[in-house]
Amino acid sequence: MSEKRTVGVIGAGSFGTAIANLLAENCHVILYERNADVREAILRDGRNRNHVMHHDIEITDSLEEIATRCFLLFPVIPSAHFKNMIIDFSKYLRPDHIMIHATKGFHCEFDIDEMRPHDLKLKQIKTMSELIREETAIVRVGCVAGPNLAAELAEHQPAATVIASRFDEVIHEGIISLKSDRFQVYGNRDLLGIELAGVLKNYVALASGALSGLGYGENARAMLITRGMAEMIYIGKALGADKRSFLGMAGIGDLIATCSSPKSRNYSVGYRVAKGEKLKDVTASMNEVAEGIRTLKIAKLIVDHVGANAPLLQMMNKVFFEDFDFDRAIKMLMRVPVGNDAEYLDL
Repeated sequence: MSEKRTVGVIGAGSFGTAIANLLAENCHVILYERNADVREAILRDGRNRNHVMHHDIEITDSLEEIATRCFLLFPVIPSAHFKNMIIDFSKYLRPDHIMIHATKGFHCEFDIDEMRPHDLKLKQIKTMSELIREETAIVRVGCVAGPNLAAELAEHQPAATVIASRFDEVIHEGIISLKSDRFQVYGNRDLLGIELAGVLKNYVALASGALSGLGYGENARAMLITRGMAEMIYIGKALGADKRSFLGMAGIGDLIATCSSPKSRNYSVGYRVAKGEKLKDVTASMNEVAEGIRTLKIAKLIVDHVGANAPLLQMMNKVFFEDFDFDRAIKMLMRVPVGNDAEYLDL
């Protein structure tokens, strides 16, 4: 253990635990979990959320300890709680820390349900990397995103991801810490694009789960994934991202995985709602957050503000929040005028 460097993971949810296990193949890991019952269960059982814990992971409830002992930090916290965590953490963070987050969501400086598109200022909606830079002394920031279903990572199945940052050092540190015989890691300098790809695919995954819940097959899903990616590119371009980021592992790769697997939380929410369950009952029954619900509302505000072309997003908001009929929504989407295939490549 003394020969390994020590890295920190903040958040022991399913994906945080998966990241900790991947890192532990190359590093000694300190995993932060604030809930005492969860910490005790991990120490007692050697397991967490169906993950067998690597022997080189230690558990702590001290953010100060992680900041003191680690220079490389991986926060994996739901977007709704990320700002509070980073503010609590900030007093211990230094400019020489590197932080690579794995949160696929937006932060909003307003009440989502009260905001109107004409009142919106885009600077009020932040990515997690923007929050980190604003609330801490850290300069070298990145994110990790890709087709990384935690349940499959727990089974040690092969997978790949992307480390994105404006800093080559961040990409390098992320790659050497995470890469293994079962986990391939790519780099990308378009941090905004990779963050947006990881966030926006959530609402497409909701729609994909709903398709399955309604009994539709793979032709419909292929159409949904392809046009969903087009919408993601339109929204991303409107916000200043590079379209190429949506065509790689963190874009189309993550989109395929989350739109095709019942192991995806967002897919599961869409499936259950399409089967007749109430959205509030579905979300109340889940142990972890499905980011797609917040993403639907926030992305609609963005689209209405910038005027991006996103009919799927608009229709999914009607279905999930206005009790619009699923089958009617599909028929309306099929009537949307179309032009050339893959027209987004010309942007």
